[in-house]
Amino acid sequence: MSFGQGGASWGPGGDGTPDWAALADQSAARARRKRLLMIGGGALATVAIGAIVTTAVVTSNGGGTGKDDKNASRLPAPADLPEDTSAPAPSFSSVAPPPPPDPKDYISSADKDKAPVTVDGFFPGKKLTMGDRVHFKGATSNSAKCATGTQGALGSILTNNGCTQLIRATYRKDGVAFTVGVAVFATEARAKKTVDQSSGGLASLSGGGVDTFCRGGTVCLRTSNSYGRYAYFTVGGFVNGKRVTTTDKDVYAVNKDLTNFTFGQIHRRGQLQASQAAAAPNG
Repeated sequence: MSFGQGGASWGPGGDGTPDWAALADQSAARARRKRLLMIGGGALATVAIGAIVTTAVVTSNGGGTGKDDKNASRLPAPADLPEDTSAPAPSFSSVAPPPPPDPKDYISSADKDKAPVTVDGFFPGKKLTMGDRVHFKGATSNSAKCATGTQGALGSILTNNGCTQLIRATYRKDGVAFTVGVAVFATEARAKKTVDQSSGGLASLSGGGVDTFCRGGTVCLRTSNSYGRYAYFTVGGFVNGKRVTTTDKDVYAVNKDLTNFTFGQIHRRGQLQASQAAAAPNG
């Protein structure tokens, strides 16, 4: 009969002598179990390390399951993104827009030139400033009888070519005075013909601080020109009656300022009417 306590085995003799053979077997069995557990644990550790290494390799190759990788995996590659076909494609008209109106068209014929012709419309204000040069305005005149504002043959030439209105304004500067006149015709052709036939000249207009000048045979500077359906003339010289010569640069400078200004006013008249026509609904 044997009893076990504390892992010891006693022989059947009952004499208290240990069963050394049984004890040796038990010790060997325990050693084998411990060795197997150690070997098994090592294998598990090796498997775990291998799994970690594998996970790290996969993650480093872009195949991991991190948060950024999940978001990235849901986006298609740029080349695979579909084009937006809902927006309308731009379209371009093959018809060229009409050219803007030519200002000269509106001052070349009474059919288009409908703005009123007034002294203030052509010669506004009390003075004319050209750069640093100031010309003070004197008397003005507006007449439907064009011949009344002329000298010599110019009156009959204006009348024969159908002049409908003659406006005049006088300017003075530093002892020099000039009268500018604008004659109105129905067409550009009539205005050109008047200038081509021009003889005699405009009558000077005194008053408004300017004494009589360029009368009684005094030699003065006279010019004539046309633009559109308007012919414009000048007559001027010294207010003290001195005769004008080609060396009197001051007289020629005043005349140049006034003729340039008058041309500009006629052109501006065309620009304003052209702009209004372009802005009109059916323009």
